[in-house]
Formats: sequence, C-alpha cells, structure tokens
Amino acid sequence: MVKEKFNKTTNILETAYIGNVNLSEVVNYIIATKNNKQYPRILKIISDTRDAEFNFSIEDLSVIVEENYKSLENYNGIIDAIIINNPKNTVLSVLYKEIAKTKKYKFEIFASKNAALTWLNKQKI
Repeated sequence: MVKEKFNKTTNILETAYIGNVNLSEVVNYIIATKNNKQYPRILKIISDTRDAEFNFSIEDLSVIVEENYKSLENYNGIIDAIIINNPKNTVLSVLYKEIAKTKKYKFEIFASKNAALTWLNKQKI
C-alpha cells in the first residue's frame, strides 16, 4: 500500500510504503501525483519504505521510470528522498536511481528520516 499526505507546514509530500508494494500501486501513486495541481511545481517528497517490501522486478523499473518521466512533464522539478532499511528495496532503488536520471529529478537514498529530511531541505532544482 502507498499512502501520501502533503505536509503544508514543511511543503513536503510525505509518502509511506507499507506491506507488500506492487508495481501497480507505485504506478498509481505516480499518476495521482502527476495529476495533482495543488502540489508545488517543484515538489519535494520524502518516501518511507521502512515498513515495506517492494514486490516487483528489476525489469519493472522501466515502467516506473516511464511514468515518472510523464509526471515530470507537469512539474518544474521533483526531489525525492527515500528511506530504506532492507537489501531488496535498496537494490531496486539504486538501480532505479541510475536509470531515472534527468535534470528535473533528484533522487537520493537514506537509512534514516533525519538524514533524508536534512538533504531534502537543502535541495534546489
């Protein structure tokens, strides 16, 4: 499951990945983000996967990247800090980071929420 909440105080989209997270849940989340006209056009996201297990393959990453590129058409930039604490999610996220490179998208991996927020708050596009 993917749950998101926009924090108006910090201006950060807080996303929690919970349980077994499949490809369609990730794609649906990206589409919902793409279609949200309320979010800032430079969107900062903190993605917490500590309570999740990604249930998709390395091959599925290209689908996620493609949806992310479509989402970027509606934004001036997206900056995403992802918190990870398990090896499978780490591998998928590292590979995703390598194939999702674009000037309008920054993606970094962290072990703690504090480190993720510190980095996120310093970023600009």
